[in-house]
Amino acid sequence: MNLPLPRRVFLMTLAASSAALATHAQAQSLVDEKDAQAAALGYVADAKRVDVKKYPKFVAGQNCTNCALYQGKATDKAAGCPLFAGKQVAGAGWCSAWAKKA
Repeated sequence: MNLPLPRRVFLMTLAASSAALATHAQAQSLVDEKDAQAAALGYVADAKRVDVKKYPKFVAGQNCTNCALYQGKATDKAAGCPLFAGKQVAGAGWCSAWAKKA
C-alpha cells in the first residue's frame, strides 16, 4: 500500500537535500594555476601577478569578478567559470579570456 508522505517528512527530506547540494557546490575545488588549461590561458589567482609583458592587453582593475564569464556575484571570493568546468576561479583572479561584463 502506497501512503502519501507526511508533510513533515517531505520538508525534512527537502531541507537535507538542499543542504547536500549547497555543500557540493561549495566543495568544488579552485583552479590550479599549473593546470594545463589554466596555464594556456595565463590564469592567475591574483590579477596583481599578471605577466604584463606576456599579456599586454591586461589592464589594471580587470579580474574574474568583472568578467562576463564569471558565474558568481561580484562579492563572491570564488565562483564557476565555463572555461574551467567543475572548478572555481578566484574572484581576484584573471586569465587572457577576460571579457568585460555588460
